[in-house]
Amino acid sequence: MQAMTVHLQREIDHLKKQILAIGAVVEERIAGAITAVMKHDAKLARQIVEGDDEIDRMEIDVEEECLKILALHQPVAIDLRFVVAVLKINQDLERMADLASNIGRRAEHLAGLPKIDIPIQLERMSKYTQDMVKHCLDALVDTNATIARQVCMADDEVDQHNRQMHVLIQDRMREHPDDIERLLNLLSISRHLERIADLTTNVAEDVIYTVQGDIVRHRHHA
Repeated sequence: MQAMTVHLQREIDHLKKQILAIGAVVEERIAGAITAVMKHDAKLARQIVEGDDEIDRMEIDVEEECLKILALHQPVAIDLRFVVAVLKINQDLERMADLASNIGRRAEHLAGLPKIDIPIQLERMSKYTQDMVKHCLDALVDTNATIARQVCMADDEVDQHNRQMHVLIQDRMREHPDDIERLLNLLSISRHLERIADLTTNVAEDVIYTVQGDIVRHRHHA
């Protein structure tokens, strides 16, 4: 029984390293996509788009590892919660990578058009979103429910910036109808960032579930 417990712990530790590795790559992809937008960098944007296959392979490996642990060890209590949470976090990280690729595509398209000023709202939104990604991964590394709850609360700030972007883009379209194509790309980037922030909230909620066994979805403001 003791040998079984040691073996399970070894598998759990390996799984944690795998999910953190995916998180690190996803964080890098999001940062790269945002940089490509801000710097009008078509080459970097293309690299972000082409790197999506790597994340897909890593996601499959983690899912297979989770299923193997569940089948062979039948974990209970916090170990079971961790494996279940990783299954969900794994999917959310893969979706974040997809959204980073979408931002990369928009950045690549923008780079082929005359340069447009990036609204300060989008710059702030990008920073908030990147901070949320970093902090949700910190919470996962440290199994820290306090940091995870802070991530959940930060989502409101990103939502507010996204709403401001909608108003700003609508106003600019009326003032500069020749810029509609570029402005629509900026609006699309804003939506993708807002969605990434939502997914970081999902990850943070799963960290809270792992640590405390508490399902906080839809009530983290309570």
